[in-house]
Amino acid sequence: MTIPILYEDGEALVIDKPGGLPIEKPRAGGKSLEDHLDELKLGFQRAPIAVHRIDTDTSGCLLLARNSKALKRFARAFEERQVGKRYLGVLAGVPEDKEGTVELALSKISSAEKGWRMIPAKKGKPSLTHWKVLAESGGRTLVEFRPETGRTHQIRVHAASGIGIPLLGDPVYGDGKGAARTMLHAAGLEVPREGKPPIVATAPLPADFAALGFGDE
Repeated sequence: MTIPILYEDGEALVIDKPGGLPIEKPRAGGKSLEDHLDELKLGFQRAPIAVHRIDTDTSGCLLLARNSKALKRFARAFEERQVGKRYLGVLAGVPEDKEGTVELALSKISSAEKGWRMIPAKKGKPSLTHWKVLAESGGRTLVEFRPETGRTHQIRVHAASGIGIPLLGDPVYGDGKGAARTMLHAAGLEVPREGKPPIVATAPLPADFAALGFGDE
């Protein structure tokens, strides 16, 4: 598998991470992005480092830093909410509203039977996601998400608990049916930089989204 490169310069790469590929090596073993870091050196001595995280199932834009100074600057941009993020997701139903903003604080819980998950909780970390419906097909809905914060599983929980309909295929916050993975795609990323043009990348719509009858217009 060759990892598609969406953006490249002296300090940054943005890759189109395939859905199902974990960023870090799974404890149980198996393939991960770490197996591809050597090929992503692209002539540099050091392998690039992932600046942020997207879920294993999530496809699309992932920013890698090509040196430690860039890593610090990019990480700060994420922490300070300067990064523009656009996601596409398929809801396992059709919401009544066509757009809105979900503001639900999130906390992590874990149990022996179910493992860990994120839940809405008043004392959790503030989380904000803007969303709007782009298309409907076969009783499902293509939604654009623009998260302002970057909490773990934020869009997945905000879809299920905020909009009231989980993402198609989500085994944790939905029933896991209808798709081979949680249908979430990091479609766009914009990272501002001082004294340089911003990093701007767009990841094409994956084949499994198109197979459900959706396009990214």
